Amino acid sequence: MTISNPQINAFREQILNAAKNKASLSIEGGGTKSWYGNANSHEKLDTRPYSGILEYQPEELVITACAGTPLKEIEAALKEKNQVLAFEPPHFGENATFGGAIAAGLAGPGRITVGNFRDFVLGARILDGKGQDLSFGGKVMKNVAGYDVSRLIPGSLGTLALLLEASVKVLPKPAATVTLRCKISQEKALQALNQWAGQPLPLSASCWIGSGKDQDGELTFRLAGAAAAVKAAIPLMSSLLNATELNAEVAENFWNELREQKIAAFNNLGTDQTLYRLALPAACGPIAIAGADDEIVLEWHGQQRWIKAPGDEATFNTLKALANSHGGHATRFRQGENVDPAYQRFTLLSEQSHSKALEAVQERLRSAFDPAGVFATKRLP
Repeated sequence: MTISNPQINAFREQILNAAKNKASLSIEGGGTKSWYGNANSHEKLDTRPYSGILEYQPEELVITACAGTPLKEIEAALKEKNQVLAFEPPHFGENATFGGAIAAGLAGPGRITVGNFRDFVLGARILDGKGQDLSFGGKVMKNVAGYDVSRLIPGSLGTLALLLEASVKVLPKPAATVTLRCKISQEKALQALNQWAGQPLPLSASCWIGSGKDQDGELTFRLAGAAAAVKAAIPLMSSLLNATELNAEVAENFWNELREQKIAAFNNLGTDQTLYRLALPAACGPIAIAGADDEIVLEWHGQQRWIKAPGDEATFNTLKALANSHGGHATRFRQGENVDPAYQRFTLLSEQSHSKALEAVQERLRSAFDPAGVFATKRLP
């Protein structure tokens, strides 16, 4: 049973008015990721008035909070109990909210080891496009059974329903964390990372930064877990690549800046350029991209690649075709000032043979939750 309050009633009224007027609402929290996804100019529905941690059970590794709760407030509460959001969601600004992080569905360096945001959502309370107050899932893993609607919310960019509250699994902070760095070519870095990923090693994150050409770049990788496991892995992994250990403070700053895209490789995006995100399978080796900037960034053992290149349609089509040929997909993640904001930002489901059938499923879900198109901002295709 859900209990209503004045703020939820205000949300419901705004939703019903939009449905009555055949208008759409763009859900927004702190606005730190308003640039992400297809552009829209619809009326805003601000989630920040509905804020606060509703329940935190450190012993059960679960936190429940309102969508408008500042993300830094969630992380501060977890830090007091030596716990973390293990997938390291990026903030992209001081005002990032819990709901905004879930709706974006983005994860940081730790995603390769622990999974994505979607994997940690246990339950959710939403308002659908008919103003119905609905709850799905629960606060423990065993309650998550059947068709788990709560896990459809992460990555939906507010185009399915209004998220009111969510229960998320948290994890203890690793007992030991060490970061190593070395000079190595992209090909050799990918080979080493893929070999290590199949071994019982405490490898929790990796990042290679360098030229797209056959030259040495800089590989930074993080070990995290039980103190004994990390201690045993350091000499083995460092000797294989002639890697050196980073100062703890330097290492923490690097991973935080990588998560927030503040490292040098992400800076100075040209006005006519786009920062492309390529999602590729683990077995994919180095790929050549004509016209791209020399410096590229590889995360998640090479499964996420960041490339700066011209923002025109031809370049995006080339990158989509390249990613699709390897079984992956491409996204226009950030765009320069002179790039047309109306450009499609994502690889469409219909453009991929392995996901084309999902288009009909997606359409039926949206029709069921939002028949009047209140959340049909097209921010996500």
